[in-house]
Amino acid sequence: MIIEASAEGSARSVLAFYCSSRRGGNTDLLLDEFLRGCEDAGARAERIYVSDLTLSGCRACGGCDKTGRCVVEDGMQAVYESLERNRLVVLASPIYFYSVPAQAKAVIDRSQAFWARKYLVTEGAREKKPPVRKGFFLSVGATRGKRMFEGVCLTIRYFFDAIDASYEGELLYRGSDGKGDIRSHPTALKECYEAGVKFASV
Repeated sequence: MIIEASAEGSARSVLAFYCSSRRGGNTDLLLDEFLRGCEDAGARAERIYVSDLTLSGCRACGGCDKTGRCVVEDGMQAVYESLERNRLVVLASPIYFYSVPAQAKAVIDRSQAFWARKYLVTEGAREKKPPVRKGFFLSVGATRGKRMFEGVCLTIRYFFDAIDASYEGELLYRGSDGKGDIRSHPTALKECYEAGVKFASV
């Protein structure tokens, strides 16, 4: 399934974006542990596997400027619905050329509709108001470059701003490339679990 939701039972729900095309890889493992922590804290999880989505990039057509609704009918429509019903959002992505994979970037670009709703459609939207969502970011990169995560973290911050989510934190891990290598990291899985518990408890 592209979008999977756990059983109902909690008013708190977490929307999780699995952004890697490699199922069971390093970012999947981190996100699984993060969500295990969320669920142990009493939240329910809704999972989106981004590589399974059928969607186009943003057409820059301006169709969402007046309504806050994207005019392109494709797999992104289900993502919009998921974002609307969830107040906690976590995104886990590998690093591709210092950014997120192409499909994940398409999801981010298509969130222009939320940006338009926030800044163009809603009267008085530019007044300072608390965000309605909270966001968290997990990432793994193969190299140990000191600046490897700078660009992607900026992109994610602006994605969270567009969907009206505060940037609650991040866990970033260098030097893991092979499938499952993150299991050898001495603290990564534990840190993600604990971060999930905290994220879902606030």
